Amino acid sequence: MNKITEVKIERGIPILYVDGQPFWAFAGEVHNSAAYAPDRMEAEIWMKMDQSHLNTLIVPVYWETLEPEEGSYDFSLVDSLLEQAVRFKKKLILLWFGLWKNAESAYVPAWMKQDSETFFRAEMYGGERLNTIFPLCWEAVERDAAAFSRLMGHLREVDKNSSVIMVQVENEVGLLGTERDYCRQAEEAFTGNVPDKLMDAAVKSGKIRARETGWPEKADWTVVFGEDAGEIFSAWFFASALERIASVGKKEYPLPCYANVWLKQFPWYAGSYPSGGPVEDMLWVWKAAAPSLFTIAPDIYVPYVSEIMEKYTRPDNPLVIPEVRKDAVTASYALYAYLNCHALCYAPFGIEDLWQKEPDVIPKEVTEALNIDPLSFDMTGTKETLGEVYRLLGEIKSLYLRYRGTTHLKCFLKNAEGEQGCYLKFKSYDMEIRYLTQQVGMPTAAGAVFELDENNFLIVGMMCNVCVHTKPGDHRKVDFIRKEAGTYSDGQWRCRQRQNGDEKIVTMLYDMPECVKMELFKY
Repeated sequence: MNKITEVKIERGIPILYVDGQPFWAFAGEVHNSAAYAPDRMEAEIWMKMDQSHLNTLIVPVYWETLEPEEGSYDFSLVDSLLEQAVRFKKKLILLWFGLWKNAESAYVPAWMKQDSETFFRAEMYGGERLNTIFPLCWEAVERDAAAFSRLMGHLREVDKNSSVIMVQVENEVGLLGTERDYCRQAEEAFTGNVPDKLMDAAVKSGKIRARETGWPEKADWTVVFGEDAGEIFSAWFFASALERIASVGKKEYPLPCYANVWLKQFPWYAGSYPSGGPVEDMLWVWKAAAPSLFTIAPDIYVPYVSEIMEKYTRPDNPLVIPEVRKDAVTASYALYAYLNCHALCYAPFGIEDLWQKEPDVIPKEVTEALNIDPLSFDMTGTKETLGEVYRLLGEIKSLYLRYRGTTHLKCFLKNAEGEQGCYLKFKSYDMEIRYLTQQVGMPTAAGAVFELDENNFLIVGMMCNVCVHTKPGDHRKVDFIRKEAGTYSDGQWRCRQRQNGDEKIVTMLYDMPECVKMELFKY
């Protein structure tokens, strides 16, 4: 019997349960085309995962190979992934590249690509067709749902080891170049009444006033939503389509399903990013239209990573990060994501590049087209630091589970170059955290302090200097009974080095993450 992955809320904090146990997905996402070649996957990815302490791989499943002929299914690539996951003792998160991938319909089967009359494309104002099937083409949505349902049913039947723990439905949906579809079917819908369910959600979210205050009988999209009508229109139909696809699939196999998002960023107008996708402004639409998705997951290539993580960490939206930059600072953000934002998954994109002598180079034209910070692909120093962060987090997981959601666990992160540090207050002592200057190819300051009891603390982090102070008004001095560098094993502290000599003068954590345990006293 398959052990279904669950997302539980404990003390107000989401936690992923895999095989009946709390689980952090220390993950990496492979390049888009990696799964076409199982042999290469084995040699260049699966065999290398332990080097960076990954326990989960995020891998695409392509509709075009799953259903090459209409109604005829080929699960050979999926089965190879499952076999490899079992053999290498890792977990999988599958990406369903169905109707939409990066705002285009690039992975639909050939029989759908070639029938543009039945499976009509979205149009820009003026009639130019996009390579995107708009979700008002319900025939296409139903075909996608049928294929996704077959995939989920196949997983239920063959994945006896419960290797697959989550599924992403589509990839970065929306429309590029236009705020909404202008094809005939879309124009008819846009001039019709806004659906009652969306009206109710808009009122509940405070986006519009209640109907009883005098809406006209014909409340079309422009009347109700004004200049935001086009993007909301797109969001409603994309979210409704993903709800149909996800709900049908989950009837076959109720794995946690989510959608990812291409973030809203400069120049900020709908269509410069995929209009209709679940950007922050549209989350209220998506939450109303797609309840079968347990979360919306941000793909983060911008420099302000922590800001995005915090925006997508909500009571109704557990943090999952299926794609993130892979320069050295990603290790710092990983610490913060898991310990402060209670992330269920964190995954740099193109993870195989970390282990290749000549990694795939993302062309400048691609980063510009996708509005990606090119520095996010500078991998100098990433492999070692990220791997050490994943290893360390695995060792302290039991501590995290004990202290999460309490005042005894406090985190820190250097968000900007000008930040010098922070001051963390505990019951009997305060911690002054001074951030070290970041160098090229090095992480930034990040970490956490666990108050184990009144006089005992564990510091986990990097790129900082830690000073301990007594509370205001307490004029005694602070000293160490003992100070140790070490690690945890099976929930027990293992001292690697006692630091009661000259080392106690300064508590400095450098570019590789460390654990320092200290017992304090006052005199």
